[in-house]
Amino acid sequence: MEVTGKAEMEFTPDKIFIQVLLTEKDSKNKNAITEQEKQMLQKLQSLGIDIKKDVMIKDLASNLKTGFLSKDVLLSKQYQIIVHDGKTAGQVFLALEEIGISNASIEKLESSKIEEYRQQVKIKAIKAAKDKAALLCESIGQKAGKALYIQEQQIFERPYAMANVMMKQADAVGGAADLNFENLKVEATVMTRFEIL
Repeated sequence: MEVTGKAEMEFTPDKIFIQVLLTEKDSKNKNAITEQEKQMLQKLQSLGIDIKKDVMIKDLASNLKTGFLSKDVLLSKQYQIIVHDGKTAGQVFLALEEIGISNASIEKLESSKIEEYRQQVKIKAIKAAKDKAALLCESIGQKAGKALYIQEQQIFERPYAMANVMMKQADAVGGAADLNFENLKVEATVMTRFEIL
């Protein structure tokens, strides 16, 4: 007997990647990025974020822009900040806004336990296949025996970067926004052949 078992599992992301872009026109204020960077790191540290581990520079660029009357060097620095819950993510966005940094976005969502969830959903899928085989055999007065063949057919994960982000109202007590994220999902399909007794 050949049956297919399917299972899915939803879980909350615990790694939220925030992308921040700092830019300046070098001719106007030579220290704009340095000042913003210093303020940003101080704010992040005050929120309990480990700036050595969870804040990194992803890109540093400068471009010469030549105009009719001026030559400007456009500098930019791109950061990645990792936080572990929606409340901290909300606090980061508010802190960035306070210091005038508006170019920030959620880059992607992940879970530190993704491998564990993949294993669990595979086990659920094979158990679903066994239950289905037992039910079908019982309907004809027989029993499903041992598994003769097992093939993992598909593991699907909801794309992390596509997760929905919703901003809640500011907290009445602390004034901090809390971001709610759509749960991430892992699905597995397993095809199994059982002997019929």
